[in-house]
Amino acid sequence: MSEYRLKSLSAAVTLAALCAAAVGCEAATDPNAGTGSPAAPPSSSSVQAAPTTSATGDPAVDYGRLLLTAADVSDDEDTFTVQSTNPGPDGLPGASALFVNQDDTRAIADTIVVYPDAETASRTLRDALPSIGSVVAGATPRPVPVGTDGTLAVGTSPDGAKAATLLVFTRGPALVRLEFQSALGDATTDSYVITVGKMQEIALRTGLPD
Repeated sequence: MSEYRLKSLSAAVTLAALCAAAVGCEAATDPNAGTGSPAAPPSSSSVQAAPTTSATGDPAVDYGRLLLTAADVSDDEDTFTVQSTNPGPDGLPGASALFVNQDDTRAIADTIVVYPDAETASRTLRDALPSIGSVVAGATPRPVPVGTDGTLAVGTSPDGAKAATLLVFTRGPALVRLEFQSALGDATTDSYVITVGKMQEIALRTGLPD
């Protein structure tokens, strides 16, 4: 069975890395589950970027309660379970979780980093956008109606082994990164990605003060 895992990356080299905090989704995906085909090699999502303002939310707060659950991301087609969690991405205020479907062919990485205020979170996201192509190859980022500065990028993993979609947005002082990986030719639909993003936005709106 293929193994999915989250990998903490340096604060200075991730998607401006959620600017000082990013967790890349490192996954080995078997695009032909059950056929005996070898799994695709793992890849990591990292972006070269200059260091920016670090998050300064309260590290004692359990931000994990703000993350989506496996039930939230499951639907008629896929049932997801939690593969791993991280209560402090790269040691910074926030939380992350990795969800994998029942066939081990699709993964969703949900990462939240909490900044001092909404302005810092938004600036961090905007500064990161020029580097988004290093996370999702062949993508043309476009705005989507999710949170503030919602941006969607659809393409492949940097090594071209998997379909990859990245959604980033802010809600108040929180910056969210949702990364979806699956087999080539089986890209996650935009409608599903946006639905998941809106659920995460609602969870932040109800659970985190602006």
